[in-house]
Amino acid sequence: MPPRLSPPQDMAALRALCSTLPEADMAADHAMASHDAGLTKPPGSLGRLEELARWAGRWQRTPWPRAERVEIIVFAGNHGVTAQGVTPWPTDVTRQMVENFRNGGAAINQIARVAGARLRAVAVEDLRPTADFTHAPAMDLPSFLHAIATGMAAARPGTDLLCLGEMGIGNTTTAAAVCAGLFGGGGAAWAGRGTGLDDAGVRHKAQVIDHALARHAATMGDPLEVMRHLGGHELAAMLGAAIAARHYNIPVLLDGFICTAAVAPLGLLHAGGLDHTRLAHCSAESGHARLASALGLSPLLDLGLRLGEGSGAGLAIPLVRAATACLCGMATFAQAQVSGRE
Repeated sequence: MPPRLSPPQDMAALRALCSTLPEADMAADHAMASHDAGLTKPPGSLGRLEELARWAGRWQRTPWPRAERVEIIVFAGNHGVTAQGVTPWPTDVTRQMVENFRNGGAAINQIARVAGARLRAVAVEDLRPTADFTHAPAMDLPSFLHAIATGMAAARPGTDLLCLGEMGIGNTTTAAAVCAGLFGGGGAAWAGRGTGLDDAGVRHKAQVIDHALARHAATMGDPLEVMRHLGGHELAAMLGAAIAARHYNIPVLLDGFICTAAVAPLGLLHAGGLDHTRLAHCSAESGHARLASALGLSPLLDLGLRLGEGSGAGLAIPLVRAATACLCGMATFAQAQVSGRE
């Protein structure tokens, strides 16, 4: 089992973690492909399930992948930009929802129970809000590195599959700002309705993002600085968890728009930085399909979800379970004494 990672003490250490990523186990992949070719089915007939099983095995570094020890982690954080009126919801809801997660009352609790996954809620920085990024960087360097380290510490070596999720009033604005900082296009290209904005609210949200982009223009060429200046504590924690999962050989299911925005810097810093992840679903939030395309991610599900909480990732757990079960549990033509193709 890989040793625990040390938390990065400075930006150089964080960059090193992002640039020295373990690669997939291609010997395991070749073994799985050979085994799959002999199973009692036409080649390719299980479609994306076949690739999903081999993806899990490549990153678990075994030709016999499994999805038994599955965790969903919901990272929660608050955002200073809510002072700009970008959401109709009070920030107290973030803490109240964390308690709801811990008491078993949220949608993700039900999804986790049905999927047979362990659920944890992590209140990053004890829900202390970031700075309003229209006036200052969202996070100073110590708080950014601490949020990254919080996410890294939450990922546990030996986990078969990790699902990332989030909760944070105002974080669709934050995620949209991060996307605009990373990929361009301005606020109008990325701002969506979030938790219920009308058209005027979306326009205002885009203007707030554009103001922030102008203030922090000097940092827009550096993905990590974009996250520090425009991101949130829970987004940084999800990025840290994704980095640690790669080093711990854990495949990761990403949730929706905010989760995908959180890990986007890793995909830009390393050509294969997100290869150990799969996008669980396409969110109904307007920028998510565009973001997924920019990162080369193809969603497993498209159910019109826009809840967050890791709900889409949780719903994709049975797909991974089914994929690994078929690869590892099906009989071969020889074992079943079934005639193969002539």
